[in-house]
Amino acid sequence: MIKKIITNDAQTLIKVINESILEKKGEDILILDLQKTGSSVCDYFVICTGNSETHVNTLAQYIEHNVKKILDDKVWQKEGYENKEWILLDYVNVMVHVFQAKSRNFYRLEQLWADGEIVEIDLNNN
Repeated sequence: MIKKIITNDAQTLIKVINESILEKKGEDILILDLQKTGSSVCDYFVICTGNSETHVNTLAQYIEHNVKKILDDKVWQKEGYENKEWILLDYVNVMVHVFQAKSRNFYRLEQLWADGEIVEIDLNNN
């Protein structure tokens, strides 16, 4: 179970998102640091894969629920709940992309944003 966390920085947000994805069995989690790319889109992408429309929907809803519950932070913009192929959750400095595998393979965000640095987070460091 995810613990209540006081601080509200990007790393903490990413940890809550990552743990939420893991709890609901999301796959192929990738975190891209975009800060050195010169992009003004956001600081980080969190990308993951669900294995069905239902799974993608569940992952996105669970992320939203946990971020609100633990960090008292609401998603700024969200898109894709209608078709459930690719759901985007925009937390301003962190964007979460929840894909079905075929959509992730088609759009290949990892390649489009290849200048971004793949990062790992320490889940044991609270």
